[in-house]
Amino acid sequence: MGLKKNILYSSFLTTSLYIFQFITYPYVARVLGVTNIGICNFAQSIVQYFTLFSMLGISALGVREIAKNKGDRRKLNETFSQLFSLNAIFTLSVLAIYVLSIEIVPQFAPYKKLLYIGGIQLFFNLFVVEWLFRGLENFKYITVRTMLIRIAYVASVFLLVRSSDDYVVYYTISVGMIVANGVVNWIYAKKYVKLFFQPLLKLTHFLKPIFYLGAQILLTSVYTTFNVVYLGMMCGDTQVGYYTTATKIENIILALYSSFTMVMMPRMSSLLASNDKKSANAMLQKSMELLFAFVFPCIIFAEFYAEHIVYLVAGAEFEGAVLPMQIVTPAMLIVGMEQILIVQFLMPGQNDREVFINSVIGAVCSLILNVLFVSKLQSIGSSIVWLVCELVVLGSALYFAKKKYSYFVFPKQIYAHILYFAPLTVVMHFMSIQNLTFWSAFIVGFALTIVYSHFVLKYGIKNQVYIEIMSIIKKELKTGSAPNKTNRYN
Repeated sequence: MGLKKNILYSSFLTTSLYIFQFITYPYVARVLGVTNIGICNFAQSIVQYFTLFSMLGISALGVREIAKNKGDRRKLNETFSQLFSLNAIFTLSVLAIYVLSIEIVPQFAPYKKLLYIGGIQLFFNLFVVEWLFRGLENFKYITVRTMLIRIAYVASVFLLVRSSDDYVVYYTISVGMIVANGVVNWIYAKKYVKLFFQPLLKLTHFLKPIFYLGAQILLTSVYTTFNVVYLGMMCGDTQVGYYTTATKIENIILALYSSFTMVMMPRMSSLLASNDKKSANAMLQKSMELLFAFVFPCIIFAEFYAEHIVYLVAGAEFEGAVLPMQIVTPAMLIVGMEQILIVQFLMPGQNDREVFINSVIGAVCSLILNVLFVSKLQSIGSSIVWLVCELVVLGSALYFAKKKYSYFVFPKQIYAHILYFAPLTVVMHFMSIQNLTFWSAFIVGFALTIVYSHFVLKYGIKNQVYIEIMSIIKKELKTGSAPNKTNRYN
């Protein structure tokens, strides 16, 4: 399947997540309230933490190894069987520790019911094997399956979650999505691979890359997932509700770009394996161009209209999420650049040691800053910690990228984007002091951001990736509306 088509599928998939989140979260936040949202998010953060140990780098390694061997059916079956066997060993071991932790850790006692439900998610995550389909670049299947399951999820939420007491039901529905993904994916995977019993000795050659990649993911979680756990233990469920609402909005927006980096990973693996330096660097620069085109308008708009966005997404009860959101908003640019360097460059190039060291730096920074800021500043402190840690990790990733690849060039187009988007901040400030009604200001600001960004990207900066995407969309719309014509992407 062509790269452009994969990008379109992945973008559509992530855009649907964006839409579905904005359909369900405003409803759920208002029905459950900030405290019960915090309870659900705290429990989920615990489950996610144990899931990281159960996967231990297999998600990233799987995409890379499947992409390398997809042309050889025998080797593909062997690689899949070995990785799945390792994942099964990790999952069952972690599941046993997880159940024991629920029973013996005092802080887990109030969340016992949710945590046992989350254990189902932990087990079925083994069968999701999303790394197989990403490695095969079968993004059409991923998109169709995910869309159908998300539609079922949205319907279930609106039908079954009716009061604040239904937070257990809400959490169960969320877990049900993972179960459904696992069942469907496992059935569909049989079309591409066969699972064979693998002796333990044949699995050992994956242990080193799994250690590095797994450790990298676990350490990264210290300044992502662990933030929520630490905040919940130190400051309670309400502060977790504020912080997770702020970061959820952030992550929804950033997810649109994250989908692109995951599409690019198998392609970059092939380019770096063949030592095609020119194409690899060109692709990296295009990735940066796309990022800049996307995040600069989002950051500016979100900074000035954070109160409106929080109210729209979660309601007046979540006013405490406004300042945390404003603090973490620049992370869209920072994390985006970080993803490009790590997921598209360092990981595909098998620089597992450097990725590991990068994560150690971020984890140490997070642990120190969490202790210093969170107990005093609560959700605001967690937001500061996340932003600073991501900035430190980006700096480290830039260093390793330049060190490992002499042909790596820092994307100088960032300066043009800063220059051209600076006037928009002035305009937004001017808008904020006008005597407009709450929603009138939001609508005008949103429309102004879209129009300004379009003209700047197309005619000022002349962002080639943005221009190309607009051209593709225009052609697709014309093709789709024209009768008796065959779509060239079919």
